Amino acid sequence: MNTATQDTTARPAIRIVLADDHQLLRAGLRLLLTGLPDIEIVGEASDGLEALALCETLRPDIVLMDIAMPRMNGLDALEAIRQRELAQHVIILSMLASEEHVLRALSLGAAGYVLKDAAPAELELAISAVMRGENWLSPPVSRQVVDAYLARISETTKVAPLNLLTPRQQEVLRLIAEGKSTKEIAFALELSIKTIETYRTQVMEKLGLQDIPGLVRYAIRHGIIPLGE
Repeated sequence: MNTATQDTTARPAIRIVLADDHQLLRAGLRLLLTGLPDIEIVGEASDGLEALALCETLRPDIVLMDIAMPRMNGLDALEAIRQRELAQHVIILSMLASEEHVLRALSLGAAGYVLKDAAPAELELAISAVMRGENWLSPPVSRQVVDAYLARISETTKVAPLNLLTPRQQEVLRLIAEGKSTKEIAFALELSIKTIETYRTQVMEKLGLQDIPGLVRYAIRHGIIPLGE
C-alpha cells in the first residue's frame, strides 16, 4: 500500500525571553506562550539589566519586554539590545500607550508594541508578524501615533518633511504654531480665509499630522518657534 510522504522536519522553535518586573505577569505569559506551537521560553528577567545579560548569553529570537522596570528601564535595554544585535526582535509589552512612549520604542528599533490589556490572541499575532519581518502595533494605538512615526522616519531620508513645504506653507505653519487664528493669518498674509485653510490642510498632509496641537509640537521640535512661545 502506497502512503503519502509526510514532511516530518520540525521547525525550529521561536526562542523568547520575557522581561517584566512582575513575577505573576511573567508566569501568565509563560503559561500562555508555552501553550502555543513552536514557541520556547528560554529565559526570564525582572529588570533591564537582567534582560540585557540574558540576551548576551542566549541570543533569543524575540524579547517581550516591559518599559517600567527597575535598574534599567525597557527602552534603555531595547536600545542596548538593538545596538549590539543581541536579539532578532524586541516587542514592547506595556500599559503605556502615549505617543511619546510608542514613538520612542519604534525609533529605538522595537518591532512591535503590544498593550498589556490586549486579547491573548493578539500576542500570538504580534509574534508571528515580527518573525515575518513586519511591525505590529496594538489597534488602540492611535492613527496619530502611526502617522507621527512615519513622519519621523521620513525625516531621516534625503528629503525631510519640512523641506517639502513651500515657503508660504512654512510661513502658515509658523503662524499657526504661534497661536494665530485662521482669520488673523489671512489678514497678515493678505489672503482669503479659504486659502489659509487650504494651506493648513496641505501642511498637515505633508507632515503626516492630524491636528493643530500636532503642528505646534512639530514647530517647536524643529525650531520653527522657540519652546514656550
